[in-house]
Amino acid sequence: MSEAKTTQSVQSGEARSSAIMAAGTLVSRFLGFAKTWMLGAALGLGSTVNDTFINANNLPNLIFLLVAGGVFNAVLVPQIIKASKAPDRGADYISRLLTLAVLVLLALTALVTLAAPLVIDLTTQGYSEQQKALAVTFAFWCLPQIFFYGLYALLTQVLNAHGAFGPAMWAPILNNLVAIAGLGMFIWILGENVYNPHTLDNWGPTQTLLIAGFSTFGVVAQTAILLIPVFRLRLGLRPRFGWRGVGLGQAAKLSVWTLATAAVGQLAFLYVMRIATIPGAERLRLDNAGDKAAAAVLPGNAVLEVASQLYLLPHSIIALSLATVLFNRMTRASQDGNKAELRDALSHGLRTMAVATVFGALALFALAGPLGMFFSGGEPQDGVMLAQTLTILALSTPFLSANFMMSRVFYANEDARTPLYVQLWLAVIYVVGAFFIQFLPVGQIIYAIAILYTLGNILSVVISVMFLRRMLGHLDGPRIANSYIRMGYAGLGSALAGAGALWLLGSYRADGFAWSSRPAALVTVAVVGPVMLLAYLVLLRVFHVTELRDLMRPLMGRFGRGAPAPVTGAVAEPTTAARATVSDDTGLIPRISGEFDAASYRAGPAVERIAAQPTPDVPDAPKTYLPEEDAPSTARGSRFRPQVPLPGRRTYQGDAGRNPYFPTRGNHRK
Repeated sequence: MSEAKTTQSVQSGEARSSAIMAAGTLVSRFLGFAKTWMLGAALGLGSTVNDTFINANNLPNLIFLLVAGGVFNAVLVPQIIKASKAPDRGADYISRLLTLAVLVLLALTALVTLAAPLVIDLTTQGYSEQQKALAVTFAFWCLPQIFFYGLYALLTQVLNAHGAFGPAMWAPILNNLVAIAGLGMFIWILGENVYNPHTLDNWGPTQTLLIAGFSTFGVVAQTAILLIPVFRLRLGLRPRFGWRGVGLGQAAKLSVWTLATAAVGQLAFLYVMRIATIPGAERLRLDNAGDKAAAAVLPGNAVLEVASQLYLLPHSIIALSLATVLFNRMTRASQDGNKAELRDALSHGLRTMAVATVFGALALFALAGPLGMFFSGGEPQDGVMLAQTLTILALSTPFLSANFMMSRVFYANEDARTPLYVQLWLAVIYVVGAFFIQFLPVGQIIYAIAILYTLGNILSVVISVMFLRRMLGHLDGPRIANSYIRMGYAGLGSALAGAGALWLLGSYRADGFAWSSRPAALVTVAVVGPVMLLAYLVLLRVFHVTELRDLMRPLMGRFGRGAPAPVTGAVAEPTTAARATVSDDTGLIPRISGEFDAASYRAGPAVERIAAQPTPDVPDAPKTYLPEEDAPSTARGSRFRPQVPLPGRRTYQGDAGRNPYFPTRGNHRK
């Protein structure tokens, strides 16, 4: 087979893999929103029980990210990638790594679970003894998820390192199905909250099992299903002890900036979430005092959680995909010292993703009312509170995605310090803001937190621009501004078209069609959404927004609809290995929702195959785990540290599978 045909075959296979991964992601997102809808129906969006469960169910992911998430992504992932290139495909090394990780995860999970009462005290404020008792019960059920999140992350990267990307994309679907099954049984046996209110007074073990128990069973199933494809790799994984020479200590030292970034972000997030628990506690006090009218208009952290999931949808589908596509281009430009190409890649990314995020922001803003009613659990007042929160968050969506794209430039430049500086600024803003927010009237706290995050998203772009100008000189500002203005005109026209359609459907009247029921709200979204999209696409053409084509090309490629790029010569241009950076959920407080997002651990750093240029088999040639391991860093230095090496990159650098510190099948000490 010719080199050109080989390369074309590889590209075709990658397109098919991308299609499978994208399909799994979309199905998982759809089921995730179905689960959110059913949770609102089961417990009520504005109920104290729902607020309490949301807080407890978010804790496992937040604690995992705080204590171990950065280590897993910044330290263990690069090691797995390297080890998979060894002659034994990393079997011995990965066995030792998994053994160590399982022991650490078990100890961490046991310690945190036993300390559940203390954890609840630290992460809530104002809870009554009755509410705290239920929160601790939920925590005992949910905190064991920490172990399975960690194991899922490791198994995902083992599969990714061996070219199996699909299973980890589809595993979260099983998680959602199990949780939905529990919620379905809850509604079937005990009834919806709107007809049979579920309160602290009538809550029992059966309800806890169906809500918190099935939530944890879903995480267990998500992890367990990955064992099947891992066994099919036939690596012969088994418990192996003896970790001297594994290189994790050195990798952790090199990853200190990344680990600090993750820790700062999660600590700030936990503090803000602590403040967000205040309204739920006050609502319970008002209920007990008999003032149910005042209690009904207090939004709690469940409202913020659902609004966050909706607001993050354009970012998670569009921005993450596009950033993944452009990251390698940024990396190559950084390695070549080509600031112009790096600037052009950033400009291209910011302008292209804005096509989707600008529309997403305006669509969420316009459709906030029907969306709020649909996820309200059947209570229009809860729908109003959700709509108001979503309205505040929606317009900052482009800023969130822009800052995420900017952060890729730092990591492509092997600079893990600057994201920490940005994170520190944001953490200070969030913590100080949250501290003062707690003194506001209770009914304004959730809205104020939404405003705080919106301001944080805007300021994060301002701060990142300051650092990027020092690195790149300028950021192609006039061209970016010109594109954003034209997209803004198109988006404004789309919003006006949507407003007209919403007016016809009675969305601006309390007794209108959109507010009559949840199915009516869904119909409203299904009708108005396409109207807005069509108007937006037409206006993009009117205003000559060419970035639309640039957006559709990689997206169609993800769904396998784009043809592989033609090979222009007999030999394809060699590609550079993707950098072993952390996952897409790196620092910069990228999301408000505490809900576990499996995408954070799916597509870890992948080493691109150079199919057209196989490495000649030279016996004396060193075989390192990643190409160009010893290439000098291009990051800016300082008086105290001349360069910032890529986290986790320089540990054992000898022949693959020949680490002298522990024996393997092909390496026995003489």
